[in-house]
Amino acid sequence: MMNLVILDAASIGKDLDYSGFSQFGALTIYDKTTPGEIADRVRNADVLILNKVRLSRAVLAEAKKLRLICEAATGFDNIDLEYCREKGIAVCNVVGYSTQSVAQLTVAMALSLISKLNVYRSFVASGDYSKSGKPNLLEPVYHEIAGKTWGILGYGNIGKQVGKVAEALGCRVIVHKRTPVDDAKCVSLEELCRQSDILSIHTPLNDGTRNLLNGDRIALLKQDCIVINVARGAVADENALAEAVLQGKIGGLGVDVYSQEPFPEEHPFAKIKDLPNVLLTPHMAWGAYETRVRLLEEMVENARAFFAGELRSRVDKM
Repeated sequence: MMNLVILDAASIGKDLDYSGFSQFGALTIYDKTTPGEIADRVRNADVLILNKVRLSRAVLAEAKKLRLICEAATGFDNIDLEYCREKGIAVCNVVGYSTQSVAQLTVAMALSLISKLNVYRSFVASGDYSKSGKPNLLEPVYHEIAGKTWGILGYGNIGKQVGKVAEALGCRVIVHKRTPVDDAKCVSLEELCRQSDILSIHTPLNDGTRNLLNGDRIALLKQDCIVINVARGAVADENALAEAVLQGKIGGLGVDVYSQEPFPEEHPFAKIKDLPNVLLTPHMAWGAYETRVRLLEEMVENARAFFAGELRSRVDKM
């Protein structure tokens, strides 16, 4: 009988039913797996299911029986793909499952930051509104989103959905994409930075996108620009973003992803996390319940296709 091991079920959701994988063999579920536990837990696995656990060459060398890795995400930079190719280990990811959820959080962040909701909510929650004797508060000044320019860095499924919502809200949408397309106003990355009132990042992390939004490009942003990163932390220079906030060189920052997760106390965002124009969330944009159910169904289907001899979502064949 084959052994299937889920290494970090807690990062996918304890509220999901993983029994669909049991049709392929004996299923073992771990809520989380520390680096020191990985080698032992993969040693007898025929199939690994994981979300965030890093599978290095050294770790994979311990998995002599391994035939298939099911990544519970679109990105697979946590897996040594070259080693998998060398050893004939199949690797499947899932694409398109989180489009609605990530787009929803992106827009929610933009609306919250442009409307200064953190400040206004705190004014009421603190009791200051009741004590003020004033019927309303209109400071700090906030602006309508209609008529603003929304720049989208990365124009895949999520970027396109964000663009649709932004247009519905009355924004002018511009896009930077490695390969320009006809159905969007495509500009250079530098021009995207110069023109955007809101800049949201939706590009995958790879050698070409690492530190793509670097310090020089951040310096091109408008002083009131709102930056939102829901892609990968390392796509942007986190130090430069934090400094831009502290020095008042951008208007607001919303981030759901970090180069280290969770980010440590010495991370540059630790010193800005409580500021009223900063909105940091714990890598939850992808995780609406409906999204996670869809993700799990797709992973089970990837496993079924593999054992049926079909090529489906095979990133090791790219």
